[in-house]
Amino acid sequence: MNRNSVTQLVGKYIAIWNESDDGTRKALVDEVFAPNATYTDPNITAEGAAAIGEYIAAAQKNFTGMLFTYGAVLTHHDAVHFAWEVGPTGGAPVVSGFDVATLEGDRISRLYGFFNGY
Repeated sequence: MNRNSVTQLVGKYIAIWNESDDGTRKALVDEVFAPNATYTDPNITAEGAAAIGEYIAAAQKNFTGMLFTYGAVLTHHDAVHFAWEVGPTGGAPVVSGFDVATLEGDRISRLYGFFNGY
């Protein structure tokens, strides 16, 4: 997968966190994550695309009215790293961190999320 494709994939991943429509969010999860993917952050380990989607939907309730954004995407081989933050549009972020993911073809197979200051 080339760098532009990986950056587009990260953009779709961040779009999942910003999507409030359940059907659209599920379609994005299925497009971004391999069916047997795992997602791990300090709060949870979710196994499978469906469980990842459920976690994101539940977590979104903590960020109502806020926007997730991401920074530079670094990639090599089948790995990707990027910083992210969430906060009110035009305001200071309330949470920030970075994710490290491994890819399987054109989808994420494993994602590890880290929160700054956690």
